[in-house]
This record gives sequence, C-alpha cells and structure tokens, in this order.
Amino acid sequence: MPLKILIADDHALLREGLRLLIHSQDDMNVVGEAEDGIETLEKVRTERPDVLLLDIAMPRMTGLETIQMVHRIAPETGIVILSRYEKEAYVRKALKAGALGYVVKGEAGATMLEAIRCVAQGRFFLSSQIHKSVISSYLETVDETEEEHAEFGQLSDREKQIFHLLVQGHSSIEIGKVLFISSKTVDKHRASIGKKIGIDNPVKMVQYAIRNGIIDPTVWEE
Repeated sequence: MPLKILIADDHALLREGLRLLIHSQDDMNVVGEAEDGIETLEKVRTERPDVLLLDIAMPRMTGLETIQMVHRIAPETGIVILSRYEKEAYVRKALKAGALGYVVKGEAGATMLEAIRCVAQGRFFLSSQIHKSVISSYLETVDETEEEHAEFGQLSDREKQIFHLLVQGHSSIEIGKVLFISSKTVDKHRASIGKKIGIDNPVKMVQYAIRNGIIDPTVWEE
C-alpha cells in the first residue's frame, strides 16, 4: 500500500510542486493538503497520514506547536519539517518537538523523496545542507529533567535483538527471516517489548533508543 502523505504549507506553488513530485512515485500518494496549523490538525485527524510534510512557519499555529499536537492526535505519523532556515537552533527545536526529518526548501526532489521514505521507517533524516552533528548535539542537550528509562534492561536477549531491528525500520516479516522465527513470534516479542518499556509506537521507540544510548545516531547520517 502506498505511503499516505499530507502536505502542510501556506504556499500553494510549493504544495503543487510537492504533490506532482510525490504522485510521480509508485510507493506514495498525497492524501491531503493544508494551508495552516489548524487545518493541518484537522487533516491529520481525518486522513491519518504516514508522513506529514510540515512548514515550520505556519499561520494560525507554528510548526513546532503543530508537531506536538500531531503527536497527540496521531503518534504514528512521522513528521518532516520543511524550512528555509539552516540554523542549528531551528533544527534542534524541531527534533526536540518530535520531528524526525528536516529538509531545507530548495533541496532536490530526490532529497525530499528520500526524507519521506526514511521518516516513514522511523529513521532520522537531515537535509544535506545541515551539519550532521546536529542530531548528536541535540541528544546531548535534551532537558536533563527528562525521565530516563531503565526498562530496557528488563528485556530478554531475544527481545533486545528484535528491538534493535525494529528501530532500524525492519518489518516483522523481515525480522523473522533474519532471526529464523515466524513473524507471529516477532509480533509477540514486539508486544512484550512495548509493555516492558511502555512504548509501542515505532517513532517513539527510535527516540527512546537514541536518547538512552541504545543505538548510535550516526546510523541516520548516511
């Protein structure tokens, strides 16, 4: 099934360009467009997109505020921020708010398509114009009062193997093939992992894994 993409930007010409680009791909489809933050939330509620392309400077509600609301409404939706700003401060704020992707406007269409596919898999993606150290820098400056999770240590060795594969974007079928077990067994382990760490959303799992040093953020820097 094609990825469902929602485009949120107050510039009609940019939305049209993105729509044409996305519709040229067999594995993705535009399910809606929005001109401001409020309309974006309404479309997220009705369309439940896999990926939201979101302008950071939106009318009626800022992009950062919109990110936080989207996570409450549809935590499974991955977010790619569209911005003309390359400064680290903007990128850091977007990542901290919950975005997985950050693309500078004007990048090649291939870059946008790669960002969509990466974020749909729960992986980070940064525009090539942004220094790759931003992710590591962001992780080092996350609010120290944020609760640290120790639940990962409760996972069995098999569950830890599956967790690592999950946060790399692999499906249950793919994991089953790698570990020589059935996809149903993978799903059972996945449910157990979710209960033990208190997270069952792939995007949140990635953020949890990087924040707690379980995986190396440079995996997303290729």
